[in-house]
Amino acid sequence: MDTALKIMNNSSGFQVSEFILTGLPGIHEWQHWLSVPLALLYLLALGANILIMVTIQCEPMLHEPMYHFLGVLAVVDIGLATTIMPKILAIFWFDAKAISLPECFAQIYAIHCFFCMESGIFLCMAVDRYIAICHPLQYPSIVTQAFVLKATGFMMLRNGLLTIPVPVLAAQRKYCSRNEINHCLCSNLGVTSLACDDITINKFYQLVLVWVVVGSDMGLVFASYAWIIHSVLRLNSAEATSKALSTCSSHLILILFFYTAIIVVSVTHLAGRRVPLIPVLLNVLQIVIPPALNPMVYALRTQELRVAFQKLLGLGKYVSRK
Repeated sequence: MDTALKIMNNSSGFQVSEFILTGLPGIHEWQHWLSVPLALLYLLALGANILIMVTIQCEPMLHEPMYHFLGVLAVVDIGLATTIMPKILAIFWFDAKAISLPECFAQIYAIHCFFCMESGIFLCMAVDRYIAICHPLQYPSIVTQAFVLKATGFMMLRNGLLTIPVPVLAAQRKYCSRNEINHCLCSNLGVTSLACDDITINKFYQLVLVWVVVGSDMGLVFASYAWIIHSVLRLNSAEATSKALSTCSSHLILILFFYTAIIVVSVTHLAGRRVPLIPVLLNVLQIVIPPALNPMVYALRTQELRVAFQKLLGLGKYVSRK
């Protein structure tokens, strides 16, 4: 049996048959207590994003490009949270720490794909607000249903293809004896750090992916909002300025949180050898908090969405639209 397993592992390029996700480093004994808030965050993310998708679909006044992008963001948020949370809860509740190599590499791909997709949708939403505020007369002819479909399709194609090398390169490494990942999810660098051979190409492509995809998205997003703020401040009417800022304030709040979290996680990861719990916990929260936060911010900050929620849920008198 051992001989057959060894032959099988050698033929497939691996020398271990599974990885062990140890959970949150340093707090293994009581990490199950964190499962309650994490489970609540996950349920909130599922429920709130499903509600947003159903509301946008059922309410004709929300059949606009901005809300179509918001619906796509809700789908991405559900996918991102579902990629990691079931396995994390299984580790905390049932001690199901083992994960097969194909499952681990699939999780690596899904995390990177959904994460880059979220960045891409934020860029689409920023461009939508830029055209709406800076070029309002051209907005109906530029941002059409076809524009939304093309932009969403491009982001899916870009992120789906550019993230494929991440798990492929990880799968090409040889994993000899160590198979314990000091994490509760399959992070690319956490997995490849167990490899017996050189992982320079893995680190290089990870860096290129972050700078080319997320870095370019971030630069274009902040450039769009810089132009928006510049245009808004030139308006003569204080009421028009306030209205213009309120239409994109929810976007800006979420975008700032999203990209700030990326920077914070990156910095803590570099300095996380002394206290490994901090970058691991922040990594998990970075993935699970935005899917729960995004719909809450939009629900609180967007008048049309609040009206549609009340109408869908039958909560009595609708909030008058401003």
